Amino acid sequence: MEADEFFKVFFTAAAPISELRGAIPLGINANISWPIVFVVAVAGNLLPVPFLLLFLEPVSKFLSRVKLFERIINWIFRLSRRRGRIVERYERIGLTIFVAIPLPVTGAWTGSIVAFLLGMSFWRAFISIIIGVLIAGVIVTSAAVLLDYAFFD
Repeated sequence: MEADEFFKVFFTAAAPISELRGAIPLGINANISWPIVFVVAVAGNLLPVPFLLLFLEPVSKFLSRVKLFERIINWIFRLSRRRGRIVERYERIGLTIFVAIPLPVTGAWTGSIVAFLLGMSFWRAFISIIIGVLIAGVIVTSAAVLLDYAFFD
């Protein structure tokens, strides 16, 4: 495995929107063994979570002073609130399920925003997000490996 492929998987997983849903198929397609892809993608996806949970409030307050950023932040928060209704109802289990469902805008980034908006404690949110990312990783890795074997072997 070349280092650049490893970093592509890691940073694709760390990025919002693509997260591990984009990183795992990228790694499988690059012929990296699936256990390595899984570990690297999960690690990359979890990298921003503690920072998001710790700094969303002060950063959003600071950026809200500028009208353009305030609009962007409000749009992101509205989208997160709409997507996060299950979390509101079921708290930790809801957050885990929300992050675990491998659909667009339901990953660790949005889960962190929803946890912040609901005022969840750092550790409760972080543990729920870790479990959700692991479940999503298993689902996406399984699907990517099966599709790879079905169509490319």
